[in-house]
Amino acid sequence: MTLHAAESKRNEPDLRDRRDQRFSRRVAVRLAAVAAASATAELLVYAAFVRTAAGQRWENSVWAGRAHDESLAAVHRADRVLDQITVMSLGGAVALLVLIGAVRRRYAETAVAVGVVGGSLALSEVLKRLVLRRPDPVGASPRLLDNSFPSGHTAIAMSVVFGLALVVPYRMRAAAVGVCAVWASYVGAYTVAAGWHRPSDVIGADLVVLTVACGLTSVLARLGGVRAASGRRHRAGALLVTGPLMFVAFTGLGTGGILLVGAASGAVPAWSAPGVAYTAGHALAAGAGAATSLAWLALLRRCAV
Repeated sequence: MTLHAAESKRNEPDLRDRRDQRFSRRVAVRLAAVAAASATAELLVYAAFVRTAAGQRWENSVWAGRAHDESLAAVHRADRVLDQITVMSLGGAVALLVLIGAVRRRYAETAVAVGVVGGSLALSEVLKRLVLRRPDPVGASPRLLDNSFPSGHTAIAMSVVFGLALVVPYRMRAAAVGVCAVWASYVGAYTVAAGWHRPSDVIGADLVVLTVACGLTSVLARLGGVRAASGRRHRAGALLVTGPLMFVAFTGLGTGGILLVGAASGAVPAWSAPGVAYTAGHALAAGAGAATSLAWLALLRRCAV
């Protein structure tokens, strides 16, 4: 081996370290920017749906449509799904995240994953109890005052999925998140079906989780805990798993958005009917959860944490 070749071989680790540091810094900046954007979007959703008379009336129509159009069997199914989200099930989910991280010896990532779950739930409780209070809904009965922004159940389900993305191996991330995020998206939709929350509560919870996850992972990246992933994922398999998630996102946001815009503009008067409003609210709740999960996967693309 020549002197030049030996010198190049010694310098390879330093070059890799510098590349990893640059990559980690770029990821940190990107995640911090998305955290700020999602926090801003949360405030906009709150202002549009909770603090305006038009937003309140539309969500009142969602509630009225649920009361008239939803069958007792569907409501019972929604209640049964939501009743499974308890302190015990949350503890079990966190224990699973810790177990996966411990087996893989990814202690910093595990701490961030647990922080995403705990931080999302704590922030949701602080926001809905102390900061983002819901005023008396315009033209609504007193029983509607119990709904709070954002939804704690949705925050729990989504944060567990986001935490899972941090502790599973890179090649399994799309599969794990793709399967679990469909369930988490429908947890949000079920809170609307069961009458536990309004659509804006669900969307707000999704944005809370995205804000916390991006913020904490940005810190991890800033400390050098993120590097470019090596190896290739099975794209066909990943698409097969994330395909249903994409379907829920595009169908939910597309259908709900069109019906909401039509009702708000008055272009199609029939779209302001309670039954149509309920369909729009239900679709938006499911689509927002799926879209937020896809955004999280996109932000972690090619990132090994």
